Amino acid sequence: MVLEVIIGPMFSGKTTELIRLIEREVFAKKKGAIFKPSLDRRYSEKEVVTHNGLRYKAYQVLPSRGGVRRLEKIATEKGIDAVGVDEIQFFPEELVEVLDRLSFTKKVIACGLNLSFRAEPFRTTMELTVRADKVTYLSAVCVRCGREATRTQRLISGKPAPKDSPLFVVGGKELYEPRCRLCYEPPK
Repeated sequence: MVLEVIIGPMFSGKTTELIRLIEREVFAKKKGAIFKPSLDRRYSEKEVVTHNGLRYKAYQVLPSRGGVRRLEKIATEKGIDAVGVDEIQFFPEELVEVLDRLSFTKKVIACGLNLSFRAEPFRTTMELTVRADKVTYLSAVCVRCGREATRTQRLISGKPAPKDSPLFVVGGKELYEPRCRLCYEPPK
Protein backbone atom coordinates (compact mmCIF):
# COMPACT_ATOMS: atom_id res chain seq x y z
CA MET A 1 0.00 0.00 0.00
CA VAL A 2 1.34 3.47 0.77
CA LEU A 3 2.53 5.91 3.44
CA GLU A 4 1.72 9.52 2.58
CA VAL A 5 2.71 12.50 4.75
CA ILE A 6 1.35 16.04 4.53
CA ILE A 7 3.40 18.75 6.28
CA GLY A 8 3.42 22.52 6.55
CA PRO A 9 2.86 25.40 8.96
CA MET A 10 -0.40 26.19 10.68
CA PHE A 11 -3.18 27.41 8.38
CA SER A 12 -1.75 25.68 5.31
CA GLY A 13 -4.65 23.25 4.80
CA LYS A 14 -3.08 20.02 6.11
CA THR A 15 -6.22 18.73 7.84
CA THR A 16 -8.39 19.79 4.88
CA GLU A 17 -6.17 17.69 2.59
CA LEU A 18 -6.24 14.76 5.02
CA ILE A 19 -10.05 14.80 5.09
CA ARG A 20 -10.20 15.08 1.29
CA LEU A 21 -7.93 12.08 0.81
CA ILE A 22 -9.77 9.90 3.33
CA GLU A 23 -13.13 10.86 1.80
CA ARG A 24 -11.78 9.78 -1.63
CA GLU A 25 -11.01 6.35 -0.24
CA VAL A 26 -14.45 6.08 1.36
CA PHE A 27 -16.06 7.11 -1.93
CA ALA A 28 -14.13 4.24 -3.55
CA LYS A 29 -15.90 1.91 -1.06
CA LYS A 30 -12.90 1.54 1.24
CA LYS A 31 -13.21 1.72 5.00
CA GLY A 32 -11.53 4.92 6.16
CA ALA A 33 -10.92 6.47 9.57
CA ILE A 34 -9.07 9.43 11.01
CA PHE A 35 -7.28 9.45 14.36
CA LYS A 36 -6.42 12.55 16.37
CA PRO A 37 -4.49 13.20 19.59
CA SER A 38 -6.77 13.58 22.61
CA LEU A 39 -5.14 16.85 23.66
CA ASP A 40 -6.47 18.59 20.54
CA ARG A 41 -9.93 19.66 21.69
CA ARG A 42 -9.97 23.04 19.95
CA TYR A 43 -13.22 22.57 18.08
CA SER A 44 -14.47 19.03 18.88
CA GLU A 45 -13.45 15.95 20.83
CA LYS A 46 -14.99 13.49 18.36
CA GLU A 47 -14.03 15.11 15.06
CA VAL A 48 -11.06 16.60 13.31
CA VAL A 49 -12.04 20.15 12.46
CA THR A 50 -10.23 22.55 10.15
CA HIS A 51 -9.75 26.20 11.06
CA ASN A 52 -12.47 27.10 8.54
CA GLY A 53 -14.98 24.60 9.99
CA LEU A 54 -14.72 21.45 7.82
CA ARG A 55 -15.43 18.42 10.05
CA TYR A 56 -14.84 14.67 9.90
CA LYS A 57 -15.52 12.04 12.57
CA ALA A 58 -12.34 10.88 14.31
CA TYR A 59 -11.07 8.45 16.88
CA GLN A 60 -9.44 10.27 19.76
CA VAL A 61 -6.29 8.59 21.11
CA LEU A 62 -3.77 9.59 23.74
CA PRO A 63 -0.53 11.00 22.31
CA SER A 64 1.42 8.26 24.10
CA ARG A 65 2.79 4.77 23.47
CA GLY A 66 -0.51 3.35 24.70
CA GLY A 67 -2.45 5.63 22.38
CA VAL A 68 -0.32 4.57 19.42
CA ARG A 69 -0.94 0.89 20.28
CA ARG A 70 -4.68 1.63 20.51
CA LEU A 71 -4.59 3.29 17.07
CA GLU A 72 -2.95 0.20 15.58
CA LYS A 73 -5.41 -2.13 17.32
CA ILE A 74 -8.47 -0.20 16.07
CA ALA A 75 -7.09 0.06 12.52
CA THR A 76 -6.38 -3.66 12.44
CA GLU A 77 -9.43 -5.05 14.25
CA LYS A 78 -11.94 -2.85 12.44
CA GLY A 79 -10.46 -3.65 9.05
CA ILE A 80 -9.74 -0.04 8.18
CA ASP A 81 -8.30 0.28 4.66
CA ALA A 82 -7.34 3.98 4.82
CA VAL A 83 -5.85 5.25 8.09
CA GLY A 84 -5.58 9.01 8.57
CA VAL A 85 -3.66 10.58 11.46
CA ASP A 86 -3.90 14.28 12.27
CA GLU A 87 -1.40 16.37 14.26
CA ILE A 88 1.39 13.78 14.15
CA GLN A 89 3.82 16.15 15.88
CA PHE A 90 2.01 15.50 19.19
CA PHE A 91 2.67 11.75 19.08
CA PRO A 92 5.77 9.93 20.34
CA GLU A 93 8.24 8.36 17.90
CA GLU A 94 6.52 4.97 18.29
CA LEU A 95 3.97 6.31 15.82
CA VAL A 96 6.60 6.14 13.07
CA GLU A 97 7.13 2.41 13.43
CA VAL A 98 3.39 1.66 13.70
CA LEU A 99 2.37 3.72 10.66
CA ASP A 100 5.26 2.34 8.65
CA ARG A 101 4.14 -1.20 9.52
CA LEU A 102 0.46 -0.46 8.76
CA SER A 103 1.41 0.98 5.36
CA PHE A 104 2.28 -2.50 4.10
CA THR A 105 -1.40 -3.50 4.25
CA LYS A 106 -3.26 -0.18 4.33
CA LYS A 107 -3.16 3.29 2.86
CA VAL A 108 -1.78 5.53 5.60
CA ILE A 109 -2.06 9.33 5.40
CA ALA A 110 -0.52 11.39 8.20
CA CYS A 111 -0.31 15.14 8.60
CA GLY A 112 1.39 17.56 10.95
CA LEU A 113 3.46 20.64 11.47
CA ASN A 114 6.82 20.87 9.73
CA LEU A 115 8.46 23.08 12.38
CA SER A 116 7.80 24.13 15.96
CA PHE A 117 7.30 27.79 16.89
CA ARG A 118 11.08 27.76 17.50
CA ALA A 119 11.59 26.80 13.80
CA GLU A 120 12.91 23.39 14.85
CA PRO A 121 11.71 20.15 13.22
CA PHE A 122 9.41 17.78 15.09
CA ARG A 123 11.14 14.41 15.28
CA THR A 124 8.02 12.28 14.67
CA THR A 125 7.05 14.39 11.66
CA MET A 126 10.52 14.26 10.13
CA GLU A 127 10.96 10.51 10.72
CA LEU A 128 7.63 9.81 9.00
CA THR A 129 8.52 12.18 6.18
CA VAL A 130 11.74 10.40 5.30
CA ARG A 131 9.98 7.00 5.33
CA ALA A 132 7.01 8.18 3.26
CA ASP A 133 6.24 7.04 -0.27
CA LYS A 134 4.76 10.47 -0.96
CA VAL A 135 5.25 13.82 0.79
CA THR A 136 3.07 16.86 0.22
CA TYR A 137 4.53 20.11 1.54
CA LEU A 138 1.87 22.80 1.93
CA SER A 139 2.47 26.44 2.66
CA ALA A 140 0.23 29.18 4.00
CA VAL A 141 0.14 32.91 3.30
CA CYS A 142 2.25 35.15 5.51
CA VAL A 143 -0.04 37.39 7.56
CA ARG A 144 2.54 40.17 7.50
CA CYS A 145 3.57 40.47 3.83
CA GLY A 146 1.50 37.99 1.80
CA ARG A 147 4.48 35.87 0.70
CA GLU A 148 4.56 32.09 0.99
CA ALA A 149 4.58 31.14 4.69
CA THR A 150 6.54 28.08 5.81
CA ARG A 151 6.80 28.87 9.51
CA THR A 152 4.44 29.13 12.46
CA GLN A 153 4.83 32.09 14.83
CA ARG A 154 3.46 31.60 18.35
CA LEU A 155 2.32 34.82 19.98
CA ILE A 156 1.78 35.82 23.58
CA SER A 157 -0.05 39.15 23.95
CA GLY A 158 0.79 39.91 20.31
CA LYS A 159 4.55 39.34 20.70
CA PRO A 160 6.65 36.27 19.74
CA ALA A 161 6.61 33.63 22.48
CA PRO A 162 9.93 33.23 24.31
CA LYS A 163 12.11 30.27 23.36
CA ASP A 164 11.65 28.63 26.77
CA SER A 165 7.86 28.48 26.33
CA PRO A 166 6.34 24.99 26.34
CA LEU A 167 6.82 23.17 23.03
CA PHE A 168 3.17 22.12 22.81
CA VAL A 169 0.39 24.65 23.26
CA VAL A 170 -2.83 23.83 21.40
CA GLY A 171 -4.48 26.85 19.86
CA GLY A 172 -5.65 28.64 16.75
CA LYS A 173 -5.59 32.18 15.37
CA GLU A 174 -5.48 33.60 18.89
CA LEU A 175 -2.00 32.10 19.45
CA TYR A 176 -0.45 31.41 16.05
CA GLU A 177 0.28 33.09 12.74
CA PRO A 178 1.71 31.73 9.50
CA ARG A 179 4.82 33.67 8.51
CA CYS A 180 7.38 33.64 5.72
CA ARG A 181 11.09 33.22 6.39
CA LEU A 182 11.65 37.01 6.40
CA CYS A 183 8.73 37.96 8.68
CA TYR A 184 9.24 35.11 11.15
CA GLU A 185 10.78 36.38 14.40
CA PRO A 186 12.94 33.74 16.12
CA PRO A 187 12.10 33.46 19.82
CA LYS A 188 14.64 34.89 22.24
